[in-house]
Amino acid sequence: MTQPRLLGGRYELDGVVGRGGMAEVYRARDIRLDRVVAVKTLREDLARDATFQARFRREAQSAASLNHPSIVAVYDTGEDNSGSSHVPYIVMEYVDGQTLRELLRNDRRLLPERALEITDGVLRALDYSHRNGIIHRDIKPGNVMLTRGGQVKVMDFGIARAVSDSQATMTQTAQVIGTAQYLSPEQARGERVDARSDLYSTGCLLYELLTGRPPFLGDSPVAIAYQHVREQPVPPSHLDPDVPRWADAIVLRAMAKDPNERYQSASEMRADIQRALSGMPVSAPPMTAGYGPTQRMGAATGLSMGGPPTQGMQGYDYGQEDGYLPPEGGNRNRTALLWILGLVLVLAVVAGVAYAVFGGGGGVAVPLVQGETQSQAESALTKAGFTFTVQDQSSSTVNKNVVISTNPQGGSMVPKGTKVTLFVSTGPRTVTMPSVRGMPVAAAKAELSGKNYGFQVTVQTATTSTGKPGIVVSQQPRAGRHVLYGATVTIFVPPNGVQIPSVKGDNFATAVATLQGDGFYNITRVAQADPQAQNGTVIGQAPAPGTIASSTTLITLTVVENQPSPPPSPTPTTPSPTPSQSSSQPPGQIPARNHHSVVPSAPTPQP
Repeated sequence: MTQPRLLGGRYELDGVVGRGGMAEVYRARDIRLDRVVAVKTLREDLARDATFQARFRREAQSAASLNHPSIVAVYDTGEDNSGSSHVPYIVMEYVDGQTLRELLRNDRRLLPERALEITDGVLRALDYSHRNGIIHRDIKPGNVMLTRGGQVKVMDFGIARAVSDSQATMTQTAQVIGTAQYLSPEQARGERVDARSDLYSTGCLLYELLTGRPPFLGDSPVAIAYQHVREQPVPPSHLDPDVPRWADAIVLRAMAKDPNERYQSASEMRADIQRALSGMPVSAPPMTAGYGPTQRMGAATGLSMGGPPTQGMQGYDYGQEDGYLPPEGGNRNRTALLWILGLVLVLAVVAGVAYAVFGGGGGVAVPLVQGETQSQAESALTKAGFTFTVQDQSSSTVNKNVVISTNPQGGSMVPKGTKVTLFVSTGPRTVTMPSVRGMPVAAAKAELSGKNYGFQVTVQTATTSTGKPGIVVSQQPRAGRHVLYGATVTIFVPPNGVQIPSVKGDNFATAVATLQGDGFYNITRVAQADPQAQNGTVIGQAPAPGTIASSTTLITLTVVENQPSPPPSPTPTTPSPTPSQSSSQPPGQIPARNHHSVVPSAPTPQP
């Protein structure tokens, strides 16, 4: 059996749990302290590059200086000298969960309130790091994890910089460092950044949580960076009508082009999110007709990639419309004036249409009753001349008998007498904990995680109980108690073990998740070539499926790892013979040889 790889004589690697642009992350066991950790190693092909080594060391230094529940903790650093090169590694807290990128790729739809709760957790981490002088500079879904209990963890400080760092721009050898979909305009231009750049990226993150897609899309990173600098994002509610207007206001203020018009600190943005979650009006200005909060004219619109133009892009000025370069400043002012006059004309037409539709027919605004009690909302709607209907809705963030939202939304202009639906909170959804004692583990997990309860189920070994192998002997919380829907529950099995599930044919990551769900965490991986199967497929496991084993049993998974086929060898060709000098000799005379002559080889007989 292949022995697990050992780093620093202390960390036993189990298997890869994640890969990035410059590193690989392994699940590992600290044999000295007997605990599960995550080990991040620099890729071997980058370990010889001093730039990547510096970024890797900076990540360890930045993250190690931050001790916060919402930031992945760093335990240790070192170098692996077992191979031909010195590969640095970082030992971190192991987070049992998934990244927001994985959550979004699974097409998981999040309620606006849940998206704000996750963003609030990210802002908690940023508020702490900013107060300690560290700017993250790469906030994105792939760098934020959610634990099984729903806790937010921010990681990957690989390009973080101190606020006081005079070189803290986002450029390096004329290349932008970061992820294009989440770059702030000043990052895209290669300018000096501060904590407000992290808030812009957080606004992009919240946008994607609300809509399922980044605010800007393009064929290349440069095209996306150009949009960050020049274009206003489409409000999230225009992509998903279920997104409330207050979420639009928060997102668009965080994504203001001018840093002075954004939230000025993570704590300020958190305070606005807390107001929204409490049903109170937010401080962010309302959205204007041009998409986005009211902004000063003359915001920066030029884009510079921090060095000479990229090859194939010389002569293109991002500060102007496509290819058009006004010869003098007067033409620019004239163009701006024409745009302003055109905008005024459009607004006048829209106002006239609105008056024709609503003004002459008694159109009125729906009262803003979000956050008010049901009785207060009903009274306000009645006074404004509306009828209403009430629809109960559970909420983990809005108190019972308080209005969550209305349909039509508050502030909308509708004909007088329109029926308005009030969505009133019934408080958090609770369910009665069922009894699964005496049930097989698989059946108990299926019952608890089903749509009736939605629980997150963990399996643990009981320390003193006895019973049949693989049968639940107790549970926490106990049966009959009122528990929040989707909470985490634990079921206990006797020490003599649980039945090992079959994971043959599964992808390795899926197999690990299945085994861990049944309480088996001691898993090792053995590679084997199999041309008939895809890479990463489990083709064998030991002990065999169905075996009763304790949670500490080592599970060995045989995983397909096929080597790429070598490229075909070039077909040798027969060189053409060099013409001899015989043409200059008399017929029948053999030419004299010297060191310049080339004797042609005999032609290869053809079949």
